[in-house]
Amino acid sequence: MANSSALNPFEPAGEAQWRAAVDKALKGADFDRAMFSRTADGIVIAPLRPRKTGATPILKARAGQRWRIAARVEHPEEEDAARQALADLEGGADMLSLIFHHAPSARGFGLKTTDARTLDAALEGVSLDLVAIRLEPAPQARITARIFAEVAARRKLDPAALDVSFNIDPIGLLAHSGVLLAPWADVGQRLADIVSEFGKLGFKGPFLGCDARMVHEAGGSEGQELGWALACATAYMRALTDRGVALAEAERMVGFTLAVDQDQFIGIAKLRALRRLMARVQAACGLAPAPIRIHAETAWRMMTKADTPVNMLRNATAVFAAAVGGADSIGALPHTAALGPGDDFARRVARNTQHVLAEESHLWRVADPAAGAGSIEALTDALCERGWAAFQQIESEGGLVASLTDGRLQQAIAAVRARRERDIATGKAALTGTSAFPDLTEKARTALDLKPAVSAAPKGGSVCASALPSLRLAEPFEQCRDRAAALVTEGKAATVFLAMLGPAQAAAPRIGFAGGVFAAGGIGAIQPDSFAGADGATDLVALTDAFKASGARLACLCGPDGAYDAEAVDAAMALAASGAHGIWLAGRPGEREAALRAAGMTGFIFAGCDMIAALKEALDVIAA
Repeated sequence: MANSSALNPFEPAGEAQWRAAVDKALKGADFDRAMFSRTADGIVIAPLRPRKTGATPILKARAGQRWRIAARVEHPEEEDAARQALADLEGGADMLSLIFHHAPSARGFGLKTTDARTLDAALEGVSLDLVAIRLEPAPQARITARIFAEVAARRKLDPAALDVSFNIDPIGLLAHSGVLLAPWADVGQRLADIVSEFGKLGFKGPFLGCDARMVHEAGGSEGQELGWALACATAYMRALTDRGVALAEAERMVGFTLAVDQDQFIGIAKLRALRRLMARVQAACGLAPAPIRIHAETAWRMMTKADTPVNMLRNATAVFAAAVGGADSIGALPHTAALGPGDDFARRVARNTQHVLAEESHLWRVADPAAGAGSIEALTDALCERGWAAFQQIESEGGLVASLTDGRLQQAIAAVRARRERDIATGKAALTGTSAFPDLTEKARTALDLKPAVSAAPKGGSVCASALPSLRLAEPFEQCRDRAAALVTEGKAATVFLAMLGPAQAAAPRIGFAGGVFAAGGIGAIQPDSFAGADGATDLVALTDAFKASGARLACLCGPDGAYDAEAVDAAMALAASGAHGIWLAGRPGEREAALRAAGMTGFIFAGCDMIAALKEALDVIAA
């Protein structure tokens, strides 16, 4: 046997050696602040955890097989929808998500299918018996399901040979639109009727969908998403079993959909936690453990309109997380999704992101890559605790429908959303290409030239609730950028003059910071050379002359603290006298604030300030 020391000449490293190396790299910074973070549920994420012994792999519905690669079919014109679907299938997709008009995920687009003829045309050339199908139906989901069943009958296909997820989700409709068209007892009977009707036709299901994407889009936490999924599943299972469906059969009728974003480890743990939690539900119901079906989609919440190529990176990370976490099928949104339905290039990139990870990285060939990994296992355990607690809270409120109609779940989600929005506005959670490192010179990206239709709210519902919003994290900054662009078309300069105080080298950090903050709101920076003389003092006459020549209405003082102490008040007064309508200072004002305000200072920007509030104020000044 070979000498192990010869094969591995390095001394084994322990936690003490790792900690010493970290402390050296931190150079005196606080270890806990630098190395620990918290999730939206308050879960502490430690930098290092020991391997979990005795870990068991999760059970997947497609064990030993590659996950299905799903492509969205959402073009409102049947001929174009069919062309895109065929291109996706020829490009390697093996699942189609049929997004119908007015579906929660349609966002103003989707198949405008009213009968079997139009749906058949939208699927022209698609061999329905060779690919998996996901329906994301409109509010009248039973009608949509019947239309699909009629298409299958027209083509003389055996329903039992088709892989179709119908995803009928009336609770999701209530959360999305705020309305259920019938009392919950009647809805439960209709669900039982649907299962019976399509089961007799030969379809296997699942027929009902528990879609937690809307919790994610509303800004909820991972624990709330998991609690929603469990509560939704149990509500549907109760509805079926109360009407004579066997419990084991009812459990098989339910599938799940989760959003996965760029937080890789949380995404992995969230999918694994859902499987563990449903196994706990199965055990509580006396059912044998059976893998649930999970479809993952890259998150709408993380998509941006600005610097859309960064969305390719976000998608790649999300797909990786979904694959390692054990999703049975994955849909990657086109990287231009925030601009509208993706064109051929964006759809191809979305497909190929999955192909590279599946066929070149071989992610699917490992049953559960995260099994035993200390950090992911600990995060999975913690998410199970938070998800179960959220589920129990919903159950204590009378179940998911009651919690929604009373508004308690919406309030809980809103509280998490408020914290998340504050973190985005203050830069604690940075959005690359939007709030961090924005590029106002980037080439504009486009999507298909389609106008979204405005969905009218359903009327006459028997059950009403406050609808959950569907939001993207970048929207507040994008609204500022859109307003800045509109001001430019009105002939107003959306620029800020960066008034450098003191030597250029000393002012450079704050010059860069201020330029980035204003650019995040679409306000371009005018950055002249330093106005400091040999003694380091600023020539205020030269500075104000340069400001007048710039044509800007805004100015921002940028310099070291010493220059602020000596010159900021005089510089602010000089800029105000030179026509500056708004003057900011890059840095915290400290004890200077009263004097600076008296000199005409409008506000202050610094790390941790509310950038959105500052940008809105700056745009108001430009518009005035």
